[in-house]
Order: sequence, then C-alpha cells, then structure tokens
Amino acid sequence: MLICCMLFISEARNCAALDLIERAARIDPESVIVNKFEDRVYNRIRFTIVSYVVVDSTGSPIYSPLHQTVLAIVEAAYGAINLELHSGAHPRLGVVDDIAFHPLAEASLDEAAWLAKAVAADIGSRFQVPVFLYAAAHPTGRAPDTIRRELGYYRPNFMGSQWAGWNIPEILPENPDHGPSHVSRDKRSHADRSTVMGHLIQHPHHVHRCFNCSSDSTHDRVQAQVEMLAAQEGFGCREGLLH
Repeated sequence: MLICCMLFISEARNCAALDLIERAARIDPESVIVNKFEDRVYNRIRFTIVSYVVVDSTGSPIYSPLHQTVLAIVEAAYGAINLELHSGAHPRLGVVDDIAFHPLAEASLDEAAWLAKAVAADIGSRFQVPVFLYAAAHPTGRAPDTIRRELGYYRPNFMGSQWAGWNIPEILPENPDHGPSHVSRDKRSHADRSTVMGHLIQHPHHVHRCFNCSSDSTHDRVQAQVEMLAAQEGFGCREGLLH
C-alpha cells in the first residue's frame, strides 16, 4: 500500500536552499521523489514523494517512512528559507505552504488522513508553528479555501499581483489545529502557517493510478512500480524522479 505526499514550498530561486531541501528529501531511500516542479515566477517548488504505509493486524496504520521524510524536509526548509526576503507571483501561507497526502493503490483515504494528522501534530509541536488541517484530515472536512480566506491568502501585498515578505496576521483570526495561535516576531522570518490535508487525487496530471505493492516495499520496489506507471502514461523515468 502506497501513500503519495505533495509538498509545496515557497522557494524556487535560491539554489543553495533547494539543494539542502532536496538532500533532506533523499535521506531515506524508502521515500522516493517521483516528481519535482519548480516555478521561478511563482518562486515555489512542489515535491511529489511516494512511500509505503504499514498496518497492524487490525488494519490500522502504524508506520510510514513518509512521516520522518516530510519532517526532515520541513526542518530543512525552515532553516534555509527566510520568508521576509521571499517574493513571488503565487500566494502562500508560509515557508511550507501546503502538504497533501493521497492514497494510492490499496491504501485508503483513512490511512492518508492518519498520516496527515500525525505529521501535522509533529510539525506544530516540534517547530512551534501554526498548522491547519483540511479535507479528510479535518473532522468536518473543511475546504482549504475556508482557511486561506480567513488568513488573507488571496490578497497580494506587493506591486498589485505579488506576495512579498510576511503578509499573514501575527495573531491569527482562527485557532490552528496544532501549534501556537501566534508567532513571535523573532521567529517570523522562518515561521510557517502550514495547511496539511489528506484527500483523493483527482487532477489527471497528478500521480493517481493504482500501484500494486505490499507493505514491505523497499526503495527498489517503489521505484519499479513508479517506472511501470510512467511507462503506462508515456513518461520517461530515471532513478527517483519522473520527468
């Protein structure tokens, strides 16, 4: 059973920062980067990473390599990116703007939501930043737009159509699901208002086809499944990355 994670990070121009973040994403060979998309105008990068999820004898999820991989990426991003110096043509809530978990193959939406909630709790407690849940990870299934509108996500603050520096209220109008409801000024340059969710992939260009892979998947097994999917869709594929 496989889970896909998409991380949207507010940086695409600082090569040194991107290198540090990607190295963190590759620490565990059982989490495979299947796609990376950078947009320098948006100043935003998306990593798509796939790994397996383990369930216990009752069918409840208990472990996925993605958990620690995502935390490592988040930590690297916070250490490498200064949001006060960031600008781009895409709105963002913070350094790590969005983290999305999607079930693949035999994995269930509940398993993706379980992982999303576990990661969100660790981000909030470990890094002391506000984290908001949505879709299947939230008890009411709220939409991300609800949170974003509350926080002024869609209002550019630079040159009419750009987002620059810190543009989210220091005191949040809505309490986060994890982490503090405000961030002190001395943490603002690297702090984040993340949204974390788990939902089904619907966009046709995302990795949404089924994998047939058992819970004891290794890097090679995940890579083999990715290569098979890529061939079916007519994509080229090299080690750890679709292109």
